[in-house]
Amino acid sequence: MPIRKAVESDFVAMWPIFHAVIMTGTTYVFGPETSRQTAFDYWFANGVTSYLAEEQGRIVGMYKLVANQRDRGAHVANASFMVDPAYSGRGLGTAMGEHCLAEAKKAGFKAMQFNFVVSTNERAVGLWKKLGFAVVGTLPEAFLHQELGYVDAYVMYRKLDS
Repeated sequence: MPIRKAVESDFVAMWPIFHAVIMTGTTYVFGPETSRQTAFDYWFANGVTSYLAEEQGRIVGMYKLVANQRDRGAHVANASFMVDPAYSGRGLGTAMGEHCLAEAKKAGFKAMQFNFVVSTNERAVGLWKKLGFAVVGTLPEAFLHQELGYVDAYVMYRKLDS
């Protein structure tokens, strides 16, 4: 599955995926009223490198890679992933996760940290554990899940040399 860097003109095809993912209210902190401009800025702000996964020329998933912190914390990467719900369960998350880890290492990052993985998002938690991440912290009731109410969020971490 081809994965390439995103360019701003790709946002036309990225927006429907972003919107579909946030509308579930189960995995991302964005509310349903999130504007196109806010979403655009999330994927294309200064310092953000975004990537797209394609199937037969159609964008089916995306991730962004950034430094988790500035200056003295900039050696740790952070990333966010979204998959078109119609392509869920086809290995796209694994492919993008592996690609992201390779890109982060190539960019000189020493580790990767996810600051906010919703604990009830079993697919994401399982994927990140499979790719070598560990839960290093729990944020009690930090996410307002649309169906379950307040649930925990995890901080997940892995070094990139392993």
